[in-house]
Amino acid sequence: MPATAATVLAVLAALVCASAFGVNLQRRLDDRHKSRETGDHVRLIISILVTFTAVVLGLLISNVKSSFDQFDSRLRSFAGDITELDVRLREFGDDAAPIRAQLRTYVAAAIADTWRSEPPPPGDYPRFPATGSLERKQLGELLLKADIAIRKLDPTDTFHKRLAAQIENAMSETMAQRRLLIETAHDTITWPLLAAMTAWLVIVFAVFGIIAPRNMVVYATIMLCALSFSSAIFFILELDTPTDGFIYVSSEPLRDALQHIDAQ
Repeated sequence: MPATAATVLAVLAALVCASAFGVNLQRRLDDRHKSRETGDHVRLIISILVTFTAVVLGLLISNVKSSFDQFDSRLRSFAGDITELDVRLREFGDDAAPIRAQLRTYVAAAIADTWRSEPPPPGDYPRFPATGSLERKQLGELLLKADIAIRKLDPTDTFHKRLAAQIENAMSETMAQRRLLIETAHDTITWPLLAAMTAWLVIVFAVFGIIAPRNMVVYATIMLCALSFSSAIFFILELDTPTDGFIYVSSEPLRDALQHIDAQ
């Protein structure tokens, strides 16, 4: 979150400074550089750059929003798989009770580790220092231990054999969903692209300062426009981190799964 705020403030400062540079440069230009023909030509060229920048900005917003929604959808699927797995383990009986306890430990630890801005779940489970990533080795090992224990189940009748096969399939699906969830949570915005788009905006705002009339209405409009672009970049960066910041995917699906496990 501090990095996002610093980036947005840096972009805002760059746009305001660029427009101020343009206003100052306008005062130093000769009259031949301020002709109507020159102004029309500059407006035509800068309109192309504005259109191109707007298209790229729209694509970035669409991309991160799609990734954000996909993470939310996969989180709900993951929580549903955990709930389904717990149901089958409960049906299996007392032999599966240690596995359910292991599953409960994993879910609680995953919630506490991923959503650090939210209250941690109750209970005894391992706590880890912040890393900013969902792909924590220790959490994966907790789930892997549960998978190994499931494959060691020794069913004694036809009912339990069929149930054991269902449990193995459910566990495989759960681990596959976890992998998809981790992959979706990775950043999708590349910093070179963000820097290039900021450079285009700096050029646009510098030209605004050069060709715009010098009065308070124009200055206020430029400032509002700079704030609008900066807020768009803020939303891009926020949506690109679905488990952190002001805008994030809620842990409620996993908390519901945890409540289901705790319901004896």
